[in-house]
Amino acid sequence: LTHLHFDHCGGGIRRKGEGFEAVFPNAKYHVGRTQWELALNPNPREKASFLKENLLPMQELGVLNLIENEGEWLPGISLHFIDGHTDGMIVPEIKLGEKNLWYMADLIPSSHHVAMPWVMAYDTRPLLTMKEKSRILEKAVQQGDLLFYEHDPLTEVSNLEETERGIRVQRRMSLAEAIG
Repeated sequence: LTHLHFDHCGGGIRRKGEGFEAVFPNAKYHVGRTQWELALNPNPREKASFLKENLLPMQELGVLNLIENEGEWLPGISLHFIDGHTDGMIVPEIKLGEKNLWYMADLIPSSHHVAMPWVMAYDTRPLLTMKEKSRILEKAVQQGDLLFYEHDPLTEVSNLEETERGIRVQRRMSLAEAIG
């Protein structure tokens, strides 16, 4: 799980009788420790975004794994902690042959948010979001990487290009087309 806002983790747990069960009982739910601790003790800005019924059953059912460090997590998958949207959000970088696919979560939720000043109203620290975006976008454009957008209804993936107005989307495509 990139982070624990209800729209990113709400499908992992469901009610069963008087209790709860994991939707995928053989799976582990991986999340950053900083994000977990924030979700259990939220700030006033994010309090409504963290629902205990989505969170506590993961721990109680033994399907939760807390990630402590960024860097290579599994072969070909590196995790980056981002704090501008919410503390301890994870942006995975996945190796695809010669390039990488960045799963942008809410750092860049849609292809329209690639432009530097475009950030989410839900970001807790928008200026930090811009700094974190800049670092990833510069690396991605330099390496010819792809970005996956979790909240874009029309664009799954894009590559990037440097323009006179900054880094912009070069080409929009489906995930199948991008990796195919």
